[in-house]
Amino acid sequence: MVELAFSTNAYTEYALPEAVRRIGAHGYDGVELLGDEPHAYFPTFGDDDERALCDALAEAGLSVSNVNANTAMGYYDDAPPSAFFEPSVVTDDDEAREWRVEYTKRAVDLAETVGSPAVCLATGRPLAGNPPERAREHLRASLHEILDYAEPRGIDVGIEFEPELLVECTDEVLALIHEIGRESLGVNLDVGHAAVYGEDLTETIHRSAGHITGVHLEDIVGGRRGKHYHRIPGEGDLDFRTVFDALDDVGYDGFVTLELYTYSHDPDRAADRAYEELTQYC
Repeated sequence: MVELAFSTNAYTEYALPEAVRRIGAHGYDGVELLGDEPHAYFPTFGDDDERALCDALAEAGLSVSNVNANTAMGYYDDAPPSAFFEPSVVTDDDEAREWRVEYTKRAVDLAETVGSPAVCLATGRPLAGNPPERAREHLRASLHEILDYAEPRGIDVGIEFEPELLVECTDEVLALIHEIGRESLGVNLDVGHAAVYGEDLTETIHRSAGHITGVHLEDIVGGRRGKHYHRIPGEGDLDFRTVFDALDDVGYDGFVTLELYTYSHDPDRAADRAYEELTQYC
Protein backbone atom coordinates (compact mmCIF):
# COMPACT_ATOMS: atom_id res chain seq x y z
CA MET A 1 0.00 0.00 0.00
CA VAL A 2 1.42 3.38 -1.00
CA GLU A 3 1.59 6.35 1.35
CA LEU A 4 0.81 9.95 0.47
CA ALA A 5 3.31 12.78 0.82
CA PHE A 6 3.26 16.44 -0.14
CA SER A 7 6.18 18.52 -1.38
CA THR A 8 7.23 21.70 0.40
CA ASN A 9 7.76 23.31 -3.01
CA ALA A 10 4.11 24.41 -2.81
CA TYR A 11 4.91 26.29 0.40
CA THR A 12 7.58 28.67 -0.82
CA GLU A 13 5.93 31.59 0.96
CA TYR A 14 6.67 29.87 4.29
CA ALA A 15 9.88 28.86 6.04
CA LEU A 16 10.66 25.16 5.80
CA PRO A 17 9.71 24.19 9.40
CA GLU A 18 6.35 25.95 9.05
CA ALA A 19 5.77 24.27 5.68
CA VAL A 20 6.39 20.88 7.30
CA ARG A 21 3.96 21.62 10.14
CA ARG A 22 1.27 22.76 7.73
CA ILE A 23 1.60 19.66 5.58
CA GLY A 24 1.35 17.47 8.68
CA ALA A 25 -1.92 19.18 9.60
CA HIS A 26 -3.53 17.92 6.39
CA GLY A 27 -3.14 14.23 7.22
CA TYR A 28 -0.22 13.26 5.00
CA ASP A 29 2.16 10.47 5.99
CA GLY A 30 5.21 12.12 4.48
CA VAL A 31 6.77 15.29 3.18
CA GLU A 32 9.19 15.95 0.35
CA LEU A 33 11.81 18.59 1.06
CA LEU A 34 12.65 21.20 -1.56
CA GLY A 35 16.43 21.31 -1.85
CA ASP A 36 16.54 24.88 -3.04
CA GLU A 37 15.60 28.42 -2.06
CA PRO A 38 13.65 29.32 0.02
CA HIS A 39 13.88 26.01 1.90
CA ALA A 40 17.05 23.89 1.90
CA TYR A 41 19.49 25.71 -0.36
CA PHE A 42 22.54 23.80 0.73
CA PRO A 43 25.30 26.47 0.62
CA THR A 44 23.34 28.44 3.24
CA PHE A 45 21.42 25.65 5.02
CA GLY A 46 23.24 25.37 8.32
CA ASP A 47 23.12 23.32 11.52
CA ASP A 48 20.47 25.54 13.11
CA ASP A 49 18.27 25.12 10.03
CA GLU A 50 18.72 21.38 10.16
CA ARG A 51 17.78 21.21 13.85
CA ALA A 52 14.67 23.34 13.26
CA LEU A 53 13.67 21.02 10.39
CA CYS A 54 14.13 17.88 12.48
CA ASP A 55 12.09 19.39 15.30
CA ALA A 56 9.27 20.23 12.87
CA LEU A 57 9.30 16.72 11.39
CA ALA A 58 9.07 15.19 14.85
CA GLU A 59 6.29 17.57 15.88
CA ALA A 60 4.30 16.86 12.70
CA GLY A 61 4.92 13.11 12.85
CA LEU A 62 6.04 13.03 9.21
CA SER A 63 8.51 10.85 7.38
CA VAL A 64 10.53 12.33 4.52
CA SER A 65 9.64 10.83 1.15
CA ASN A 66 12.40 12.44 -0.89
CA VAL A 67 14.84 15.35 -1.06
CA ASN A 68 14.10 17.19 -4.29
CA ALA A 69 17.37 18.45 -5.74
CA ASN A 70 16.04 19.02 -9.26
CA THR A 71 16.63 22.76 -9.21
CA ALA A 72 19.19 25.14 -7.74
CA MET A 73 17.66 28.56 -8.30
CA GLY A 74 19.46 29.83 -5.22
CA TYR A 75 22.65 29.77 -7.32
CA TYR A 76 21.53 33.00 -9.00
CA ASP A 77 21.14 36.49 -7.62
CA ASP A 78 18.92 37.26 -10.61
CA ALA A 79 18.00 34.04 -12.38
CA PRO A 80 17.67 34.25 -16.16
CA PRO A 81 14.50 32.84 -17.78
CA SER A 82 14.25 29.04 -17.78
CA ALA A 83 17.30 28.60 -15.54
CA PHE A 84 15.46 26.06 -13.42
CA PHE A 85 18.00 23.25 -13.87
CA GLU A 86 21.21 25.23 -14.28
CA PRO A 87 23.93 24.67 -13.46
CA SER A 88 23.20 21.05 -14.33
CA VAL A 89 25.11 17.79 -14.17
CA VAL A 90 25.44 17.88 -17.98
CA THR A 91 26.71 21.45 -18.43
CA ASP A 92 29.93 21.80 -20.43
CA ASP A 93 31.38 24.20 -17.86
CA ASP A 94 33.57 21.95 -15.69
CA GLU A 95 33.50 24.23 -12.65
CA ALA A 96 29.72 24.72 -12.77
CA ARG A 97 29.12 21.02 -13.30
CA GLU A 98 31.28 20.10 -10.33
CA TRP A 99 29.39 22.67 -8.24
CA ARG A 100 26.18 20.86 -9.11
CA VAL A 101 27.64 17.46 -8.27
CA GLU A 102 28.73 18.75 -4.86
CA TYR A 103 25.33 20.35 -4.38
CA THR A 104 23.67 16.99 -4.98
CA LYS A 105 25.99 15.38 -2.44
CA ARG A 106 24.71 17.88 0.13
CA ALA A 107 21.19 16.74 -0.75
CA VAL A 108 22.34 13.21 0.01
CA ASP A 109 23.67 14.40 3.37
CA LEU A 110 20.30 15.91 4.25
CA ALA A 111 18.50 12.75 3.11
CA GLU A 112 20.69 10.69 5.43
CA THR A 113 20.06 13.05 8.35
CA VAL A 114 16.26 13.06 8.02
CA GLY A 115 15.86 9.40 7.02
CA SER A 116 14.78 9.99 3.43
CA PRO A 117 15.25 6.93 1.21
CA ALA A 118 16.16 8.97 -1.87
CA VAL A 119 17.03 12.22 -3.56
CA CYS A 120 15.82 13.16 -7.01
CA LEU A 121 17.75 14.87 -9.76
CA ALA A 122 16.87 16.20 -13.21
CA THR A 123 19.44 16.10 -16.00
CA GLY A 124 18.94 19.60 -17.34
CA ARG A 125 19.24 20.51 -21.02
CA PRO A 126 22.27 20.32 -23.31
CA LEU A 127 22.71 24.02 -24.06
CA ALA A 128 24.28 25.65 -27.11
CA GLY A 129 27.81 24.40 -27.76
CA ASN A 130 27.23 21.23 -25.76
CA PRO A 131 25.94 18.54 -28.14
CA PRO A 132 23.86 15.71 -26.63
CA GLU A 133 26.65 13.14 -27.06
CA ARG A 134 29.05 15.21 -24.94
CA ALA A 135 26.28 16.07 -22.46
CA ARG A 136 25.67 12.35 -21.96
CA GLU A 137 29.36 11.84 -21.21
CA HIS A 138 29.14 14.53 -18.54
CA LEU A 139 25.96 12.91 -17.19
CA ARG A 140 27.58 9.49 -16.84
CA ALA A 141 30.62 10.88 -15.03
CA SER A 142 28.51 13.07 -12.75
CA LEU A 143 26.20 10.22 -11.79
CA HIS A 144 29.02 7.85 -10.94
CA GLU A 145 30.54 10.47 -8.65
CA ILE A 146 27.18 11.14 -6.96
CA LEU A 147 26.43 7.43 -6.60
CA ASP A 148 29.88 6.76 -5.12
CA TYR A 149 28.88 9.21 -2.40
CA ALA A 150 25.25 8.13 -1.97
CA GLU A 151 25.65 4.35 -1.87
CA PRO A 152 27.66 4.09 1.38
CA ARG A 153 24.99 6.26 3.01
CA GLY A 154 22.13 4.05 1.84
CA ILE A 155 20.51 6.75 -0.31
CA ASP A 156 19.03 6.07 -3.74
CA VAL A 157 19.22 8.60 -6.56
CA GLY A 158 16.16 8.97 -8.78
CA ILE A 159 16.43 10.62 -12.18
CA GLU A 160 13.30 12.63 -12.91
CA PHE A 161 12.73 12.73 -16.63
CA GLU A 162 10.88 15.64 -18.20
CA PRO A 163 10.03 16.63 -21.78
CA GLU A 164 12.75 18.78 -23.40
CA LEU A 165 15.48 17.72 -20.96
CA LEU A 166 18.39 15.48 -21.92
CA VAL A 167 16.51 12.55 -20.36
CA GLU A 168 12.87 13.20 -21.17
CA CYS A 169 10.95 9.91 -21.23
CA THR A 170 10.74 6.35 -19.89
CA ASP A 171 12.79 4.83 -22.73
CA GLU A 172 15.65 7.22 -22.05
CA VAL A 173 15.68 6.93 -18.27
CA LEU A 174 15.57 3.13 -18.37
CA ALA A 175 18.38 3.08 -20.96
CA LEU A 176 20.43 5.33 -18.66
CA ILE A 177 19.78 3.12 -15.63
CA HIS A 178 20.85 0.06 -17.61
CA GLU A 179 23.96 1.82 -18.95
CA ILE A 180 25.10 3.06 -15.53
CA GLY A 181 24.43 -0.38 -14.07
CA ARG A 182 24.16 0.53 -10.38
CA GLU A 183 21.28 -0.58 -8.20
CA SER A 184 21.07 2.72 -6.34
CA LEU A 185 20.17 4.62 -9.52
CA GLY A 186 16.49 4.65 -10.40
CA VAL A 187 13.68 6.87 -11.60
CA ASN A 188 11.72 9.43 -9.64
CA LEU A 189 8.62 8.87 -11.74
CA ASP A 190 6.63 12.04 -12.35
CA VAL A 191 3.36 10.71 -13.72
CA GLY A 192 2.37 14.07 -15.18
CA HIS A 193 5.63 14.30 -17.13
CA ALA A 194 4.98 10.88 -18.63
CA ALA A 195 1.46 11.94 -19.59
CA VAL A 196 2.61 15.17 -21.23
CA TYR A 197 5.22 13.23 -23.22
CA GLY A 198 2.39 11.03 -24.51
CA GLU A 199 3.14 7.81 -22.67
CA ASP A 200 0.64 5.18 -21.57
CA LEU A 201 0.81 5.51 -17.78
CA THR A 202 0.14 1.84 -17.03
CA GLU A 203 2.91 0.82 -19.41
CA THR A 204 5.29 3.42 -17.98
CA ILE A 205 4.76 2.18 -14.44
CA HIS A 206 5.01 -1.49 -15.40
CA ARG A 207 8.23 -0.92 -17.35
CA SER A 208 9.72 1.06 -14.46
CA ALA A 209 8.99 -1.68 -11.91
CA GLY A 210 11.94 -2.32 -9.63
CA HIS A 211 13.56 1.02 -10.48
CA ILE A 212 11.11 3.50 -8.91
CA THR A 213 12.75 5.51 -6.11
CA GLY A 214 9.69 7.74 -5.71
CA VAL A 215 6.60 9.00 -7.49
CA HIS A 216 5.52 12.58 -8.18
CA LEU A 217 1.85 13.15 -8.82
CA GLU A 218 -0.20 16.03 -10.18
CA ASP A 219 -3.10 16.37 -12.58
CA ILE A 220 -2.64 17.48 -16.18
CA VAL A 221 -5.20 19.04 -18.49
CA GLY A 222 -5.23 17.26 -21.82
CA GLY A 223 -3.60 14.05 -20.60
CA ARG A 224 -1.32 12.82 -23.35
CA ARG A 225 0.39 15.73 -25.09
CA GLY A 226 -1.35 18.02 -22.62
CA LYS A 227 -0.03 21.26 -21.23
CA HIS A 228 2.68 20.87 -18.59
CA TYR A 229 0.96 22.68 -15.75
CA HIS A 230 0.62 20.96 -12.38
CA ARG A 231 -3.01 20.89 -11.20
CA ILE A 232 -4.76 19.55 -8.12
CA PRO A 233 -5.90 15.94 -8.69
CA GLY A 234 -9.45 15.96 -9.96
CA GLU A 235 -9.00 19.23 -11.84
CA GLY A 236 -7.43 17.68 -14.93
CA ASP A 237 -7.77 14.62 -17.10
CA LEU A 238 -5.52 11.96 -15.58
CA ASP A 239 -7.07 8.65 -14.53
CA PHE A 240 -5.70 8.18 -11.03
CA ARG A 241 -7.41 4.82 -10.55
CA THR A 242 -5.29 3.53 -13.43
CA VAL A 243 -2.16 5.00 -11.86
CA PHE A 244 -2.73 3.52 -8.41
CA ASP A 245 -3.78 0.16 -9.84
CA ALA A 246 -0.57 0.01 -11.86
CA LEU A 247 1.54 0.90 -8.81
CA ASP A 248 -0.24 -1.88 -6.94
CA ASP A 249 0.38 -4.28 -9.84
CA VAL A 250 4.14 -3.78 -9.62
CA GLY A 251 4.20 -3.99 -5.82
CA TYR A 252 5.27 -0.40 -5.25
CA ASP A 253 4.78 0.43 -1.57
CA GLY A 254 6.69 3.67 -1.21
CA PHE A 255 5.53 7.27 -1.17
CA VAL A 256 3.43 9.02 -3.79
CA THR A 257 4.26 12.71 -3.43
CA LEU A 258 1.97 15.52 -4.55
CA GLU A 259 4.04 18.16 -6.34
CA LEU A 260 1.86 21.26 -6.61
CA TYR A 261 4.35 24.13 -6.70
CA THR A 262 1.87 25.94 -8.95
CA TYR A 263 -0.29 26.65 -5.87
CA SER A 264 2.18 28.65 -3.78
CA HIS A 265 -0.50 31.35 -3.42
CA ASP A 266 -2.84 28.91 -1.61
CA PRO A 267 -0.95 25.74 -0.68
CA ASP A 268 -3.20 24.72 2.21
CA ARG A 269 -6.21 24.51 -0.09
CA ALA A 270 -4.20 22.51 -2.62
CA ALA A 271 -2.92 20.12 0.04
CA ASP A 272 -6.37 19.61 1.50
CA ARG A 273 -8.15 19.04 -1.81
CA ALA A 274 -5.43 16.74 -3.14
CA TYR A 275 -5.54 14.62 0.02
CA GLU A 276 -9.32 14.35 -0.14
CA GLU A 277 -9.20 13.32 -3.81
CA LEU A 278 -6.44 10.73 -3.53
CA THR A 279 -7.32 8.92 -0.30
CA GLN A 280 -10.02 7.05 -2.23
CA TYR A 281 -7.28 5.27 -4.17
CA CYS A 282 -4.94 4.24 -1.36
